[in-house]
Amino acid sequence: MRAVIDRFEESHAILLFGDDEVKVELPRVLLPPGAAEGDILTVTFQIDYQATRDQKRKVAGLLDKLKKDEHR
Repeated sequence: MRAVIDRFEESHAILLFGDDEVKVELPRVLLPPGAAEGDILTVTFQIDYQATRDQKRKVAGLLDKLKKDEHR
C-alpha cells in the first residue's frame, strides 16, 4: 500500500492512503527521518499471530483471576 504525506500539522502528519486518498493523521515521530511533504511512503500491515495468541492468553488469564477474586 502507498501513502503520500499531504502535509504536517504541528506534531502530526496527514497521510493520504491509496487511490481513494483515505486521510489518516499520524504522529510525525513515526515517519522515517527526513520524510517531507509530497513523499510517497510504502506501508505494510502484517498480523503478528504469535503476539496475538500471547495477548489473548494473557487477557484470558487476567479475566480468570478477576472472576476468582469476585467469588471470594
